[in-house]
Amino acid sequence: MEIPKAPRIIANRLQILIGLTTLILGSLVYVVDRPPDNTYFVYFRSLNISLYKILPNIFGVIGNSLPAFIHVFAFILITAGLLGCRKRGFIIICLSWLLVDCALELGQKFSMWFSKIIPDWFIGVPFLENSKNYFHFGTFDFLDLAATTIGAVIAYFVLIVTMERRQIGL
Repeated sequence: MEIPKAPRIIANRLQILIGLTTLILGSLVYVVDRPPDNTYFVYFRSLNISLYKILPNIFGVIGNSLPAFIHVFAFILITAGLLGCRKRGFIIICLSWLLVDCALELGQKFSMWFSKIIPDWFIGVPFLENSKNYFHFGTFDFLDLAATTIGAVIAYFVLIVTMERRQIGL
């Protein structure tokens, strides 16, 4: 009797790589141009990785909304790359991440309401523990909504261009 093979999950390594690289490069905005006490992953590290006021502000004005663009762009590419989907899946992934990121931005505008729906048990969970502070101290910006929308649209086009490069099995 022959043992059936496990189903092969097809992922798109190029899409995942572009997404991860973008995410890593995007973190430079926080390391170089933002005060460390305002950035969760920089402030709470025992090793000081902040280059704020050591290097000049390298991103300038675009650095204000660049993280909004990068977040949606990178997570769309990583998600689509891992799922190995096609155009219909790309649209669903792009719209889903666009809605998530827009909700996070709007949560900064309506922080009192968003803070109330965050459960108390988030306090003890890494990354989630900062949720209330994100909404309470974050700054709503229409340019961030625009950057998020542009990031989702550009991500869709990058997914289309890189769609045929499905050559790895996980």
